[in-house]
Amino acid sequence: MTRGRAAALVVLRIIVGWHFLYEGYFKLAVPGWSRQGAPLTAWSASGYLHAASGPFAPAFHALAGSPLAGWTDLLVPIALVLVGLSLTLGLFTQAGCWAALALLTLFYLAMIPVTGVPMPNTEGAYLIVNKTLVEWCAVLVCLVFRTGEIAGVDSVLGGRRKPSPSSAVAM
Repeated sequence: MTRGRAAALVVLRIIVGWHFLYEGYFKLAVPGWSRQGAPLTAWSASGYLHAASGPFAPAFHALAGSPLAGWTDLLVPIALVLVGLSLTLGLFTQAGCWAALALLTLFYLAMIPVTGVPMPNTEGAYLIVNKTLVEWCAVLVCLVFRTGEIAGVDSVLGGRRKPSPSSAVAM
């Protein structure tokens, strides 16, 4: 693998990791303060779960109204932060990729875009492929090419070995 390709894969992993990290951080940091100085309400997965329209919508709706909803509100941002740290730092990268794929699969299945027209409170018009699915594919690339072995804490702990082409596609 050329240095340019390896660098591009690592940059992809770091950017996806940053997205996860910041999304989790923001959800944990809220409540916070608006620019006008007013307190913001605490983040909750409830609205997302109630709006679920995918094939598992009844399960997501039930979760939103269950006693587990509070745990969901805590565990989702923590999982996002942990995945984000893993991918950004290249630490336990394979496990971080698998966790990212699991989260993104749940997010996608909750709201598979099938209308093909703009929806309220969303940007763009999606039909089957949305940003969640694109990010899922980006994480899959990071997993398949074992980007933690290219650069990151995993590469330092692993003796900075360069992955061979055959090991880059092994899962």
